[in-house]
Amino acid sequence: MMQLVRKIDEIKAAARGAAREGKSVGLVPTMGYLHEGHISLMKKARAENDFLAVSIFVNPTQFGPSEDLDSYPRDLERDLRLCEEAGVNIVFAPESSEMYPEGYSTYVTVEGGVTAGLCGKSRPIHFRGVATVVTKLFNIVRPERAYFGQKDAQQVAVIKKMVRDTNQDVQVIACPIVREADGLALSSRNTYLSPSERQDALTLSSSLFGAVGLISSGEKSAAAVRGYIESRFAGIESASIDYIEIVDPDTMEPLSLISNRALIAIAVKIGKTRLIDNIVAEV
Repeated sequence: MMQLVRKIDEIKAAARGAAREGKSVGLVPTMGYLHEGHISLMKKARAENDFLAVSIFVNPTQFGPSEDLDSYPRDLERDLRLCEEAGVNIVFAPESSEMYPEGYSTYVTVEGGVTAGLCGKSRPIHFRGVATVVTKLFNIVRPERAYFGQKDAQQVAVIKKMVRDTNQDVQVIACPIVREADGLALSSRNTYLSPSERQDALTLSSSLFGAVGLISSGEKSAAAVRGYIESRFAGIESASIDYIEIVDPDTMEPLSLISNRALIAIAVKIGKTRLIDNIVAEV
């Protein structure tokens, strides 16, 4: 039977107990409102580990003051059912006061480089919150492996760098983006979209696929590829572009010439909903 725990001491005891029994421990950190993208992480983690923990925690420290912390979708009962179906051993769903008790004042910051652009530029406190909560989860659960979705490519790069810099003994595994049949990348925030906005949101994925085609046909100028993607949003009244960036997939450093692997990453507001998507182009 899957176990639900709310307290740090409880998840520590369960994970340490599994490790003492010689079991490998895997962790899938989530903010809940689970979809097939999360399930794909759990399935991979289930196949590669003896004991699987999933955290469900809408982390307040990674939301800016005008962002959607209060309205972020939540459905713990449904999430627990999906976790059990995926073979999860234990779900850790703490209250904010458990993770950040009164007087809490310690944060993990990954500076410059990997956090300088993309979401790090438009959401200045975001990755401090991500690095802090993931460090806490790694210290609490002590997993051998932790699984994250490639849709949050910059987040994956930040966490990998944090793990290297702080000598944490965990393997960070990035898993492929899961998309709807029409190409829309799965996201808990998709639930915010009206039917017409969801149709407009398809431009994120279709423009990325088109950009890869452009590169495959010989275009190497990052500026030209950005211009192509920007043109795809022209005339879409609901769309407001936050960024279109072409960067090194590991360092997140901007590229002017596409000569090897390149991450094409975009963030666009469709109505009031901020969506991100990305794709890796191989030359």
